[in-house]
Amino acid sequence: MSASGSTRGAIIALLTAACAVCQALFPRESPSREVKDVSGLWSFRADLSPDRNRGFEHEWFKSPLAETGPVIDMPVPSSYNDITQDARIRDFIGWVWYEREVWVPGRWIKDQGTRVVLQVGSAHYYSVLWINGVKMTEHEGGHLPFEADISSVLRQSSSNPCRITIAVNNTLTLQTLPPGTIQYMTDRTSYPAGYFVQNTNFDFFNYAGIHRSVLLYTTPRVYIDDITVETSFSDNIGLVSYNVSVLGSSKSTVKVTLSAKDGRCVASASGSRGVLKVTDVNLWWPYLMHENAAYLYSMEVQVTAEDGQTDLYTLSVGIRTVKVTSTQFLINNKPFYFHGVNKHEDADIRGKGFDWPLLVKDFNLMKWMGANSFRTSHYPYAEEVLQMADRHGIVVIDECPGVGIKDIRSFGNVSLAHHLTVMKELVRRDKNHPSVVMWSVANEPAAEMPPAGFYFKELVSYTKSLDSTRPVTYITDSNYARDKGAPYVDVICVNSYFSWYHDPGHTEVISIQLNTQFDNWYGKYQKPIIQSEYGADAVSGLHSDPPMMFTEEYQKSVLQNYHDVFDQKRKEFVIGELIWNFADFMTSQNIMRVVGNKKGVLTRQRQPKAAAFLLRERYWSIANETGVLPTWTRYPCQESTSGSFMFTLYKPLKSCWNLLGSRSKDSNGGFK
Repeated sequence: MSASGSTRGAIIALLTAACAVCQALFPRESPSREVKDVSGLWSFRADLSPDRNRGFEHEWFKSPLAETGPVIDMPVPSSYNDITQDARIRDFIGWVWYEREVWVPGRWIKDQGTRVVLQVGSAHYYSVLWINGVKMTEHEGGHLPFEADISSVLRQSSSNPCRITIAVNNTLTLQTLPPGTIQYMTDRTSYPAGYFVQNTNFDFFNYAGIHRSVLLYTTPRVYIDDITVETSFSDNIGLVSYNVSVLGSSKSTVKVTLSAKDGRCVASASGSRGVLKVTDVNLWWPYLMHENAAYLYSMEVQVTAEDGQTDLYTLSVGIRTVKVTSTQFLINNKPFYFHGVNKHEDADIRGKGFDWPLLVKDFNLMKWMGANSFRTSHYPYAEEVLQMADRHGIVVIDECPGVGIKDIRSFGNVSLAHHLTVMKELVRRDKNHPSVVMWSVANEPAAEMPPAGFYFKELVSYTKSLDSTRPVTYITDSNYARDKGAPYVDVICVNSYFSWYHDPGHTEVISIQLNTQFDNWYGKYQKPIIQSEYGADAVSGLHSDPPMMFTEEYQKSVLQNYHDVFDQKRKEFVIGELIWNFADFMTSQNIMRVVGNKKGVLTRQRQPKAAAFLLRERYWSIANETGVLPTWTRYPCQESTSGSFMFTLYKPLKSCWNLLGSRSKDSNGGFK
């Protein structure tokens, strides 16, 4: 066997041995399924012992956590770091312990034909789960869900509450994703015994804890384990190829029904595999690209076991295609230009904890801004985020936690095997979301290092084997001529910060440097390019004329200089621009950051800086260039369902008024 073949075999062995129990279908209720949210207030204890291992040595999972020592209240979901007034908790590295007792409905336990599953939406970084002191599973990775069938343990003590214990460790090593190192300070003249710090190569705070909901849900014994949907269309016929995975029986029957928004059945089929044909199809279009954007069908899958028991699951389906040429990104065979944002799951107090009000606010702000896309920088976001994107037509570049891969030791077989596992979990979870149009396997890796070529060749190839319908990229800041992973990606995504990290204060050099960047990358690879990050820090309310760094005026000036070049190059091969960042976010404490990164066009509290208005005017202008939309949807004013108009004040509002002036009023005083 060749050296590369031997290496590939070792990686496959490690991948096969991965014990993660990953979730495919989002837990939702149906006539055959129930969901109980057990998030809320949990008991919490950080293991402050020198080696952070006392909890395991003393087996804290075997008894109520309060019996092991002092506990505090901790909300779930949330990061634990900003909840208390204790600096030790804010910066804690190591094992923390969560516990909650809940009552499980008696009918779930009495019915032997019911599976009871516990799912953790995400916990950062390594997790171990016990039910009533019995270990159920463990999971490596901080941004994807894991679950365990807990039915048998529950039925052993059905008369008592269910005690859920989860230990979470946020330590990052050279083999984790993202990587990091633990540095022990051995100079006793400067540091106490056992003193250590966590080093990372990424610019956001290493928030930790149980970040998403913890759910109990049920299925029948014969149940739908996974559904894979791939879509295409020809003329007015939509094609939905489906594959249903059923566990618990090899002799079940499967029926699939596809319904339109009004509830009409538009196609149906029997069998675990098949193709549904939809006449006069409504395609899923991005926001601002079509007057009927984000159209979703409803696919109902019903499985019937030999004994007549059924399982039913409903999945939203958007019919659309994605294709990449040497100069364009095509959605439904039409050129799509990314004008959007990079984000973080980050907010005051809750850290990375999932929060519905914040999510809805962020989508309202993106749509207000005219953004049609975002990247899940630098890790997978909660699946609820993608569900929102599906419903609102916001296009997503779905990124794994491959950020900060800077050390050559993070390119080894163990690291690669884990990276492949993460991509497998990510694709398995997100593959059916029409909003997801591209996978990103890393952000700013050390792609010029010798091992990077093999690493990214394998990683991109494996991701494509999991999903052949979407392009694959990674985000680079390497030298174009020495980037060893660029030959394998479908789209070049480049980060650059001219006049900020390079030639700080000199916006006059942006034009020549950015033009050179684009010409170099396209000249070598002949692939379309997205400016995946650009920007400048601005402290809200800080002003200077002439513009100076860290003022709102300087941030605007940087953006305007970039935009001038974008407008030239998007006529050729540039297919997108994603501002860094949507909102200010927290980072570790260092001399370059004053209470976090201030490159947001919004503050961390989601209030606009001057750059937000600049982007808003630009993004709406780009959207209006398509000429596809009627006048009243081309601008930020829309017609309500009653036929009257709702307005958002905006520069081109005059066009809306001109439109209204040409229409007669109805009996209610609205415009017909």
